[in-house]
Amino acid sequence: MFFWFLALSFVLVALVFDSPALDFRMVMLGSVLPLVELLAGGPWALHTLLAPLVVLVAVMLATRGRRLSRRRWLGLPIGLFLYLVLDGAWLRTDLFWWPVFGVAVDSADLPEFKPMATLVVLEIIGLAVGAWSVRRFGLTDRERLRLFCTQGRLDRAQMGAHRSRRPRGR
Repeated sequence: MFFWFLALSFVLVALVFDSPALDFRMVMLGSVLPLVELLAGGPWALHTLLAPLVVLVAVMLATRGRRLSRRRWLGLPIGLFLYLVLDGAWLRTDLFWWPVFGVAVDSADLPEFKPMATLVVLEIIGLAVGAWSVRRFGLTDRERLRLFCTQGRLDRAQMGAHRSRRPRGR
């Protein structure tokens, strides 16, 4: 479910936060980082609520007084939180809330791969959302794509609230 996480995390953050200056590459990285843990076979730390909270606190402390760095690195915990939502990790309560209810994790709560048909459908949805987002955010334009690839930002003119704003009269 690689494209499912990449595309949905990007689109959800772009539409909800409506912030062209956020580094969307970091959001996307955070949303697929737990997949590395799945492929490695554990220890499942990135599938808990504790992981994005620790990363969030670390980012906030490490970037104190450096607004631009904070803006860039905040995407990582946001992506980790989105992984938990998009994967349904919150349904595995012992793992999700670890270590609140004890340090032992029931083997039934460990992440598992969904049936192949579900994975294929979610990947197709991810690819479709990704294709839609490329058009929606103007990433077919060479300059906008360069801005996204080099800085992780979107063109302000392509953001929802900024496109619909009208000049205010006095």
